[in-house]
Amino acid sequence: MLETLQLLLLLLVTVSWIYWLVAWWLTHRFFRSRPRAPADYTPPVSLLKPIRGLDAQALANFASFCQQHYSEYELLFGFADANDPGIAVARQLQREHPELTIRLVTGPVLGPNRKASLLHHLVASAQYDILVISDSDMRVTPDYLRRVVAPLEHPATGLVTCCYRGENAKTLPAGLEALYIGTCFLPSVIIANQIFKFGFAMGSTAALRRSDLARLGGFRSIAEYLADDYQLGARITDLGLRVQLSDYVVATVLGATSFRELWHRETRWNRCARVSRPWCYPGLFITFSTPLALLYILLSGLAPIGWGMLAVSVAVRWLASALISASTGDVVSRRWLLWLPVRDVMTSLAWLAGGLGRLIVWRGDRFILRSDGRMEPAPSTRTDWLREFMAWRP
Repeated sequence: MLETLQLLLLLLVTVSWIYWLVAWWLTHRFFRSRPRAPADYTPPVSLLKPIRGLDAQALANFASFCQQHYSEYELLFGFADANDPGIAVARQLQREHPELTIRLVTGPVLGPNRKASLLHHLVASAQYDILVISDSDMRVTPDYLRRVVAPLEHPATGLVTCCYRGENAKTLPAGLEALYIGTCFLPSVIIANQIFKFGFAMGSTAALRRSDLARLGGFRSIAEYLADDYQLGARITDLGLRVQLSDYVVATVLGATSFRELWHRETRWNRCARVSRPWCYPGLFITFSTPLALLYILLSGLAPIGWGMLAVSVAVRWLASALISASTGDVVSRRWLLWLPVRDVMTSLAWLAGGLGRLIVWRGDRFILRSDGRMEPAPSTRTDWLREFMAWRP
């Protein structure tokens, strides 16, 4: 039995090496070997920013959306709390950019997903048919709007989304998060897009038509779901429209992330992935080259072949990650690359936790995730929470 398990691990580690080499090649081809989409299609745009609290360098992040080389667009900030500190930042941008239409929108929470609730109110207040949605911690360059809106010129394209990379990592946890985003998550998105043709949106960017959003029920229909981005992309696909991955890479500003914040974020991402595509989630373990090699070393009694597998695994991951980050211009991941073996072990632990638990911590709020992707407020006491954890129900 032990020998069979060792043989299986040897096979999985080998498959993992192939996976990372394929991931590098597809990422390189996607970002470097394809012509840039034309940007002549520039209809008026409503740019929607749901806000809760202040992320790192919030003013600079928001300001980047005020500096677009685009003929006509408006910028709408959404707040659920009239005392949100982000309001003062948005007011400052109104004063600094009188040439741009900047409006603030508030509205009540419609479901557990505050972001989807805010987007419902923002869409209701938007003037234009083309909507571009972006999370509050994103930063962009002046050509962003032109590049993400251009593919919507084709009627078959229903949604445009973007990969993203970490920037301004001020702490070790932030550096590890940047490594995960740039060298694990991003290439997995490319593989899902290029090989499996999955249609999904990401919080970095979702550009779509108001008319298509109305056909899928609007954001109010997904206000109870954790994975609002996944729901949006999946429902656009169900309409028979294409979800297109842009070659534009957005920056997410990380700042001084703590280990606690990192763990809560990554377990939430994993539990989101588990309920969104449950048939794909177990297969993610083939990406764990280093942890699988470490497991082989333990099961083989520290045999030399295990150490050789570990050395090759670390080398393949370093090489593939360096090449991937070069293809995407991700200087932060390259700066933290020596920490990649630690990052890979953390990724496997977050994947394991994501597969076992149901608790979601999202900007300080606690929820229980149901098997259908909806979430509900977590019980306040430990006894009640344990009862909820044991009683999985759809």
